[in-house]
Amino acid sequence: MGFFSEFKAFAVRGNVVDLAVGLVIGSAFGKIVSSLVADVITPPLGILIGGVDFSNLTLTLREAVGETPAVTINYGVFIQTIISFVIIAFAIFLVVRAINSLKRKEAEAPSAPPAPSKEETLLTEIRDALRERAPQDRP
Repeated sequence: MGFFSEFKAFAVRGNVVDLAVGLVIGSAFGKIVSSLVADVITPPLGILIGGVDFSNLTLTLREAVGETPAVTINYGVFIQTIISFVIIAFAIFLVVRAINSLKRKEAEAPSAPPAPSKEETLLTEIRDALRERAPQDRP
């Protein structure tokens, strides 16, 4: 098998395509959550803790000198990233929980009883034949 045909077989397998779709959707979902955290959740949270804008929370290690920018640790952005992570993790947990719930319902659904064996079928026919004959034999 040539290199390109092997790569083609790998690339078009269902799992790889599903992974690619999941990655693209996850990336878009990450942007939505980032906006949710930065634009919706963080401002009210900042007001609750005294009007603080998380994105501006920094620890200055060295002040700006002339053209050289200041060296800072942007821990406010880090806090926003942690909030984003928690929201994404919670959303993924809810999705996985829903999928697992559906799988459990499928597993708990009663399956059709197995078909009777040939012996059982033959014995059932004999029993039915005997029941049909029994009233005729009685005086």
